[in-house]
Amino acid sequence: MAVPETSLTAADLARIDGQLADTDRLLEQNYPGDDGSRQPVHTVYVPADRFTPSLAADWGTQALATAAAHGGPARLGSLLGQDAELAEAVASRVETKLGSEPIEDLRLDFEDGFGDRGDDAEDAAAVAAAATVAAAVSAGSAPPFIGIRFKCFEAATRARGLRTLDLFVSGLAAAGELPEGLILTLPKVTTVAQVQAMDYAVSRLEEIHSLPAGRLRFEVQVETPQLILGPEGTSPVARLPHAVPGRISGLHYGTYDYSASLQISAEYQSMEHPVADFAKEVMQLAVAGTGIRLSDGSTNIIPVGDNVENAWQLHGRLVRRSLERGFYQGWDLHPAQLPSRFAATYAFYRQGLPAAAARLRNYVEQTEGGVMDEPATARALAAFVLRGVQCGAVGADEVLALAGVAIPKLTGLAHPRLAQTTSK
Repeated sequence: MAVPETSLTAADLARIDGQLADTDRLLEQNYPGDDGSRQPVHTVYVPADRFTPSLAADWGTQALATAAAHGGPARLGSLLGQDAELAEAVASRVETKLGSEPIEDLRLDFEDGFGDRGDDAEDAAAVAAAATVAAAVSAGSAPPFIGIRFKCFEAATRARGLRTLDLFVSGLAAAGELPEGLILTLPKVTTVAQVQAMDYAVSRLEEIHSLPAGRLRFEVQVETPQLILGPEGTSPVARLPHAVPGRISGLHYGTYDYSASLQISAEYQSMEHPVADFAKEVMQLAVAGTGIRLSDGSTNIIPVGDNVENAWQLHGRLVRRSLERGFYQGWDLHPAQLPSRFAATYAFYRQGLPAAAARLRNYVEQTEGGVMDEPATARALAAFVLRGVQCGAVGADEVLALAGVAIPKLTGLAHPRLAQTTSK
């Protein structure tokens, strides 16, 4: 077959490449996509001085006791609207989870959960926190993700927040290798400049302690309307990934600070209020393709006393709502929220597994089915199933049986760019 002739010359193609060189660099550097690593399904906040190496296990014990006192995890599943078969499958996994890894991500809080106790008290607590976290990691009792939230970079608390950050990171560095799942949280961000200042602070700490550049990544808490809509009428949160490329690990929505800033009455402050949905949709758009992950906020309706089952139903519904909207992480504030967190999360993935797996099998085997999926949808299907495996909702054996793919191939389908990089 003769090679067809084209009209555009090599010089034309070279000129187009030159015109798009900046675009190519932008896409390569600023939009790497998700890295395929595990994302915790929640973050637990505790006052910094209350952390002990046994805290995660203690929370798991309390969560199991609360579930048992109300009929067990299977009854919890029925309260959340699960049929008997699903509730039983979820219940066994929830019990295992609460006994083995009840907290996936823990934040020792030096901000709202700690307050202003004076410099001497906070200095001592920051030094102790570093030592206790290092000991827990060494003993294997720490959650897989752990770190601190320090005070914000507004003028009144900036020096205190930086000092706590310094003492904690420096203490960990002195104790040895930093925890693999170390996470630092910058709260109440209002401007891009505050994030750039945080970038400078952690860069200096990396230099001082001979850490690899980029080792200290951090989360940004979206708790102020100024970060969603700035004074120029633009969205500062959309600038963050590009102001400090590769440095931000996540954006976390702060339900109550954000709602209060917009004068929402306390009774109506909620993760599902329209102002919350708008802010979170802007956050999603701002970080799409950047690899920065998202977390929803919390509910302060706690399952205690006579309100356990009603609070579980509310929490379970809110967790499910967040998952359906692409927020795969949220905040938990009390041990009794753990059963409903995992029950709702596991049900979400288990209910969606059969259809997602069937569509993946059809896509991989190029078999005609009721839905014609494109590569982008196949990536989303694979990412959904992979998240289910990573959080413990479904097993790798179930995926292989239903979708016909093993985890390495599933990961490659979910994150093809990562697969191309690692294969080079």
